[in-house]
Amino acid sequence: MEAIKQDAKSRMDKSIEALRNEVVKIRTGKATTTLLDGIKVDYYGNLTPLNQVGNISVLDAHNLSITPWDKSIVPAVDKAILEANIGLNPVSDGSNIRIPIPPLNEERRKELVKLVKNFGEDIKIAIRNIRRDANDHLKKLEKEKKISEDQLKDAEDDIQKLTDEHTKKVDEILKNKEEEIMEV
Repeated sequence: MEAIKQDAKSRMDKSIEALRNEVVKIRTGKATTTLLDGIKVDYYGNLTPLNQVGNISVLDAHNLSITPWDKSIVPAVDKAILEANIGLNPVSDGSNIRIPIPPLNEERRKELVKLVKNFGEDIKIAIRNIRRDANDHLKKLEKEKKISEDQLKDAEDDIQKLTDEHTKKVDEILKNKEEEIMEV
């Protein structure tokens, strides 16, 4: 029974972590190096994460800078950023790449909020599916007479509490990100 609860908790925690990772990638008009996470550069035939081929830094609130360690890959870095289709246009001077972060308009902000809410809803569905799986395992144990009806009820209550906690965390993450996006 405890193993089922622990498994459900760890899977729900992973869902929350996945949401955090997705939400961080959504830009809010402020320059942050995490905007470029997930971009891979064709580096001598291998797709290599951008942060492993150069130094990424924040110049100011609206500009990022990339200094590749190997100057010959500047065009490949430019191409990778453009192909990532994240709405950024790199400007290269031959050895460095500057990326201006355009401010968000109201319409785009609303689209991003909708996108964040969709991520949140997907995570809530995943959490409810984890709850269902855990409850199914518990019912199976009860059918096999390995736990009593009272133990089943208590365990289901615990699983529901876990579900409620994680759903609340999702709501908090969504609320914070929405405020961040709508902030002008």
